[in-house]
Order: sequence, then C-alpha cells, then structure tokens
Amino acid sequence: MDFDVLILFIALSVILLGTLGFFLVQGGKLLPKDKREQYLTQRDPDDLPSGGVDTLEAPAEDRPGTEEPTLGDGVDLLEEPTVEEPSVETPEPVAGRLARLRARLVKSNNIFGRSLLALLSRDEIDEDVWDEIEEVLLMADLGTEPTMELVDRLRERVKVEGTKDPAVVKSMLTEELTALVDPTLDRRLTVSADGRPAVLMVVGVNGVGKTTTVGKLARMLVAEDKDVLLGAADTFRAAAAEQLSTWGHRVGVPTVKSDVEGADPASVAYEAVDRGVELEVDVVMIDTAGRLQNKSNLMDELGKVKRVVEKKSAVDEVLLVLDATTGQNGLNQAKVFSEVVNVTGIVLTKLDGTARGGIVVAIQRQLGVPVKLIGLGEGPDDLAPFDADEFVAALLEDR
Repeated sequence: MDFDVLILFIALSVILLGTLGFFLVQGGKLLPKDKREQYLTQRDPDDLPSGGVDTLEAPAEDRPGTEEPTLGDGVDLLEEPTVEEPSVETPEPVAGRLARLRARLVKSNNIFGRSLLALLSRDEIDEDVWDEIEEVLLMADLGTEPTMELVDRLRERVKVEGTKDPAVVKSMLTEELTALVDPTLDRRLTVSADGRPAVLMVVGVNGVGKTTTVGKLARMLVAEDKDVLLGAADTFRAAAAEQLSTWGHRVGVPTVKSDVEGADPASVAYEAVDRGVELEVDVVMIDTAGRLQNKSNLMDELGKVKRVVEKKSAVDEVLLVLDATTGQNGLNQAKVFSEVVNVTGIVLTKLDGTARGGIVVAIQRQLGVPVKLIGLGEGPDDLAPFDADEFVAALLEDR
C-alpha cells in the first residue's frame, strides 16, 4: 500500500473514532428536552448524577431566573433591606420587684445581720461585746448618733428582759432597727398633679447612675400605667441624651432633647415640661447633668434649671441619686444638693450588699427626707420602692 494512502487512512480513522466518542458522551444532551427527561427517569437510581435529575444544567433559555430583571417585573434593584423596629418592652410589675429585691439582699454578703445577732446571743454581754456591736454599726454607715441610740436601747432591753434566746434577741434588734429606719415616713412618689403633669427632677454627682435611674424609674411608672415624658437636660455629657432616649424608646416613652451639643440645660428642661403639658402626660422626668457638690458654679446652674422649670410648672419631686457605697461622702453630697434644690427624696443605688445598709438611717437623719427608691442590681427592672420593714427583715436574715 502506498505510504500516502496509509497516512490518509489513519487520519480518517482518528476522525471517525473521535466523532463516534463525541456522540456517545453527549448523545443524551442532543435529545429533545422531553426525550432527555424520559431517558433520565429510566436510569437506575445509583446511575444518576449526584443530586438527581434537577442537578443537570438546562440550557439558558430553559432555566428559570436567568432573564435580566427589570423594574417592570416588580423587582426593585435599589431596594434596601427592611430593618424591623424593636418591639416595646413590658416592664416587670412593681409589686413583684420588692420580693425579688429582698431575696437578692438576703443572699448578699450579710455580715451586718450575722455579726450583730452573734454578738447579742453570747452567754455574757460585757463592755467589750457592746464595743464590738458599736463597731459593726459604725462600719455599716449607721452614723455616730443613731449608733449610740441603738446601743443604748438594746442595752436597756437586754438588761431588763435578761434573755439570751436568739429568737428573742433577733426580735428586739428588728424592732429597734425598724424604729431607726422609721416606717412612718411618707415614701410615696408624687406622680400626679391636678390639671398638669407631675414634674420630677433627678439630681446627683457624676457617676452615681442618674440617667440609668431615670430610665428605670420610667419603666416602673409605665408598669403602673402612667404616661411619661423624659427631658434630657444633661447636655454636658455627649452620650447622655442618646442613652436616655434609648431607655425611653424601649418602653414607648418619648424624650425631649437638643440636637445642639452643650445646649442650655434649663431651656431643654423647660421645653420638656412644655411638651408634657401639650401632650397631657402624667409625669415629666428631667435628667440633669452630674454636679460636683464643691463647685459652686455648677450647683448654681442646677438651681437655675429648677427656677426656669417653675416658670412653667411646679416641681413636685427632686430625687437625689446616691451611691450607697460612698458612705459619709454621700452624706456630704446630700447636704449640699438639698440646700440648692430642696431634695424631696433619695434614690440609693448599688445597695446590693448589706454591709453598708445603715446609710439609709444616716441619710434620712441628715436631710430629714426619706429614702424612696433603692436599686439592687444592673437589670432594667432592678429598682423598687423602699419599704422599711422589708429592708430591716432582709438585713437581719440569718440564712
């Protein structure tokens, strides 16, 4: 055979074999769509491609979703993701808070109650024991005068009754401490007024938690079905207005604030009361800037806020927020604030340990005004009305 003919024969054979292989591999896809689907459904399950029939790629014209979207098809190419508004929270009922807060106080580091009960239950109570009792009371920030009063009363009762029964001793101590805390004081908040909103101002030094206290108190009032409006008159701290607004937003309470950094706090407070009157709310609460009690110009500014508000409405409550852990320093703060804005009630924060529980007595003696609210935790509903009997019972809980 001629060599050229042989080469031609080999080339034709290669082309023929390649064409045959192509038809064998791609034959299924050359079938019409209906025939191809019939063919695939007749194959054994273990011979189907991974994922079954639907994983085979159809021609572009047969695949859904491959056409270019247009505005006429109802697809907005510029549509932004929808941001869901957070739902309004339902604050915990006030009645349930007191029991929960007492339980927390009972579980805290109750050195105060245990120490006193242990000392008073000894077989012999001599002068050294009485000195130890005085020391425990003073360390609890009860104050010198109340401490001496309590010790003198207990001395007399122990001497007269001559008992060492722990139950009797505890009963005596409970009665005397309760008398010092004074359950006869009116601790109710003024949250209603005739023909206008009740106006509450919240004052205190830096860092005691005024803004947080206003937010928690708003929750408490909402739980009692009060319509509340907040005034962000702390215009010196950049984040204060936003923080207060966030607290209000969580329970559906509006906040009046200024968009101007460093705005006049008296103007913001006045505007808040004005809006409260317009909206016929029950309570307007005004958050004020933290003040250093030894800075006369700052305290004068606080007095100005109160005077400007009173041009629109009387101020029904001035609540002084104090950190229970500050001890005697808190007493000094309370005295100065009371002179400037006539404090009507105390809010004690961070009272989550009973070692300094005596501060309640000392503050009330110093100012002549009651502790009205206490905070025992960081939770949004960890603020409750103060109750003298419950507080003393928790102080002397021995379990």
